[in-house]
Amino acid sequence: MALLTPVPLDAIHAARARLRGIARHTPLLPLPRATGASRVLLKLENLQLIGSFKLRGAANAMAIAGPNALADGVYTASAGNMAQGVAWCARELGIRCQVIVPESAPESKIAAIGRLGGQVIKVPFDQWWQAMLDHGAPGFNGLFIHPFADSGVMAGNGTIGLELLDDAPELDAVLVPWGGGGLACGIASAIRQTQPGVRIYAVEVDGAAPLSAAFANRGPVPITPVRTFIDGIGGRGVTAEIWPLAQELITDVIRVTVEQVGAAVKMLAVEMRVVAEGAGAAPVAAALLGVPGAATVACVVSGGNIDADKLATILRGEIP
Repeated sequence: MALLTPVPLDAIHAARARLRGIARHTPLLPLPRATGASRVLLKLENLQLIGSFKLRGAANAMAIAGPNALADGVYTASAGNMAQGVAWCARELGIRCQVIVPESAPESKIAAIGRLGGQVIKVPFDQWWQAMLDHGAPGFNGLFIHPFADSGVMAGNGTIGLELLDDAPELDAVLVPWGGGGLACGIASAIRQTQPGVRIYAVEVDGAAPLSAAFANRGPVPITPVRTFIDGIGGRGVTAEIWPLAQELITDVIRVTVEQVGAAVKMLAVEMRVVAEGAGAAPVAAALLGVPGAATVACVVSGGNIDADKLATILRGEIP
């Protein structure tokens, strides 16, 4: 397993060139709601072709691998969004895609994988998690595309950081949902090397906060996450390969409640006509709490792939 280090800036610029015509330069829009002293901007990655930022990392990693490495197809382990990114790229390249998903994966995301031509293999959560720890699983052929712990994936994610600085060079802080860490560490790699004074906050949800636990214990510790409608974040722990990056790149963690995330999902839909899944709305929930000392804050709305019935429940003011 290769040692992960912050992604070099030239690798992120190279990823940006590869992604032209594939990943959209998504809008950065102001939140039309008072949040104390902060001006809050929303980076709308839910508007990518697959409804999430994952297209960036998947496309960049597969482009770097090249045709020979992809000849036998690709596979990944994902609860939904990375699976859609890999499946979309595989369809464009005309190669096979298999996806290992946990049995708890949302049906809307599983259906989307199928529409993109990906073959879904449901497994128990433990087996799914182990595939990510092992960077692959027995019985699968082709190239394994890791959903977060991969330099090419993080370089693709880092292009979001370049766009943020292009569109809002006055940024003081960026709030990013913490899943496996590839999004936050990719964005932080780009921003820290360009404007080192910008703070990068990881956002987690109470009951499913592995990075908070790692910071508190000065190292990764296993947790038992509480399962909620917020399915895109909250793993069983920070992996050993991601932990050094988190220590170096992440300023701190902001934790929010499930109820605060639900309120942010509803607010985005009602006030901005923006559909965000729970993980995508978590940074907005955090921004609404306030970020001390930050005049301009960007929230990465990482995706919008939420089950319609869950969204309807939230719009009624309930938590699914």
